[in-house]
Amino acid sequence: MSRVERMTSQLESSLSPTHVELTDESHQHNVPEGAQSHFNLLIVSESFEGKRLVQRHQAVYRALAEELQSGLHALTLKTLSPAEWQGEGPSISPKCLGGSKS
Repeated sequence: MSRVERMTSQLESSLSPTHVELTDESHQHNVPEGAQSHFNLLIVSESFEGKRLVQRHQAVYRALAEELQSGLHALTLKTLSPAEWQGEGPSISPKCLGGSKS
């Protein structure tokens, strides 16, 4: 099972999202080939309704605790309730300007 599949499964079991887009962006960074360490996550869940942004992010970090302890280096988060997601587009990270990629 790939890290993307594992992370998606952990998010689904913890947060019951109605929509998940998890993108491996490691290739855009100065990491060894094949590294799965930089991700972009757009997640929509009823559980985010009425929660502050920090509470939503904490819920995602709890769901991915094992991944964060085993090589997950960077995670861009966009956490929305279903009402907030209406009219939203995909979440895209800016180009990495660090390391040898600049």
